Amino acid sequence: MMLTFTSISPGSRFGVAAGHEHYKWWALSCTSLGMLLAATNSGTLIIALPDLERSLHTSLLALVWVILAYLIAATVLVLTAGRLSDLFGRKRAYVGGFLVFALASLGAGFAPNVTVLIIWRILQGIASAFLFANAAALVTDAFPKEELGLAMGANTMVAAVGLVLGPVLGGALVAISWHWVFWFNVPLALAGAVWGALILRELSKPDAVRGYDVLGTSTFVIGLTGLVLGVSRGGLSGWNDTIVIAGLAAAVVLLPAWVLIERHSRAPMLDLSLFANRLFAAATAAAFLNGLARFALMFLFVFYFQGAQGQTPITAGIELIPLALGMLVASPIAGIYADRHGSRGLAAAGMLVSAIGLAAMTTLEVHTPYWQSALWLLIVGLGSGMFNSPNTSAMMGTVPAERRGIAAGARTLLQNTGAVLSIAFVLAVVTSAVPKATLFAVFSGLTKGLSAQKLDPFIANMHVALWVLAATSLLGAAVCLMRPRHVVLSADGGAGSASSLARVHSTPRSLRPGPACPPHPGQPDRDRGVAL
Repeated sequence: MMLTFTSISPGSRFGVAAGHEHYKWWALSCTSLGMLLAATNSGTLIIALPDLERSLHTSLLALVWVILAYLIAATVLVLTAGRLSDLFGRKRAYVGGFLVFALASLGAGFAPNVTVLIIWRILQGIASAFLFANAAALVTDAFPKEELGLAMGANTMVAAVGLVLGPVLGGALVAISWHWVFWFNVPLALAGAVWGALILRELSKPDAVRGYDVLGTSTFVIGLTGLVLGVSRGGLSGWNDTIVIAGLAAAVVLLPAWVLIERHSRAPMLDLSLFANRLFAAATAAAFLNGLARFALMFLFVFYFQGAQGQTPITAGIELIPLALGMLVASPIAGIYADRHGSRGLAAAGMLVSAIGLAAMTTLEVHTPYWQSALWLLIVGLGSGMFNSPNTSAMMGTVPAERRGIAAGARTLLQNTGAVLSIAFVLAVVTSAVPKATLFAVFSGLTKGLSAQKLDPFIANMHVALWVLAATSLLGAAVCLMRPRHVVLSADGGAGSASSLARVHSTPRSLRPGPACPPHPGQPDRDRGVAL
């Protein structure tokens, strides 16, 4: 059947109409720009942390909160952002996220002290919640299910490019001034806002269930904030700290209460029935373990290269490239493979490969030659690329169209929670039993003159942390294998047709895409079934 579309949608000078066969690539270009912004920003900031500590004359705890404040804000608000986008439109929320991120980056560069910097980082986190909650949903709306793995692989590949550029760019920017580590985000974020406003289209209808879960949202935000605040601060300030005890107590009381509230809410913040889908539940659990196992790795190696091995920021940034290079190579290949053969085994294999790389890192010492670090970082990067795009496409492809915003929010929520706990845990392990003078030297990058003997406690504790991260990655591989088996169906419902792949999982019928979720008007009917 021939369908004709206008090349340019009404009221827009750029892009194509929502139903055009090439619209998916235009949408992917916009979400990829968001991924590039987030990944590059992460790398530049991490490489600049030792310089920030020296320039702002701040403590190690405050330095860590420059990262954690951003992650906590993004974590506790991502479900709220996903819910709002399902109600009021994903394009509007995504473009708004870019604009707020630009403003926050500008303010962070002018911060006179670490307290003001943390406040601007919180605003950056709020903006990123709207970007993270909508990027995967926008791609899922635009692409047919049999190409979703390729699309997610492309997004992950762009993020890997950002991870390659970030540390190197961060080292160069720090050589000018730490302020430029934040200011460089401004033109990139503004470009993303303009590009999204011009070419994105709203392909999903607003959620039919209106309303906003104020009680559930408030309970969740306070409870989760208490959890991440308690764990992160406890590792550095001690577990008998009053704020730590109060935060953990709030989490113990409020998070279970939030689950009860969501079960009885007419318009819940998080539709818990999504987790009745075994595929969705396993994929989100794996995303949490992935964040827990890998997020602190770059943070740890920046201080290993700059601190224990005494490298300059630019050199340390270059030495981190193998991690991102592995993701860059594996992500698109994994996405294409998952579209054709399914994602369960591939995602589990990715976690297993990462576990091997993390375990091998425990052989690193102060004077270990760089080629060994590079090899293990490359292996972890390959595993990460094998896991990310198949896991995301599987999770997003199994939920109804009107729930994709909240589904993407749930994924980011769990992954970011794992990331926060990862940093908190690694710091708690690394800082235990290490003399304060040594810690200051390592985390400031001022280790010239320190003997290998003085650095031994830091290296030993780093090994302990890496063993735990490797075990976490192994657990993630087991969780991936808990996904339901699938059957290959042809377009007419028969088995075994390679030309029209679709995967049917043991999924509640109400959550399966296809007839229950008709395509958006003006969009080709190409989304029957889902390749997972």
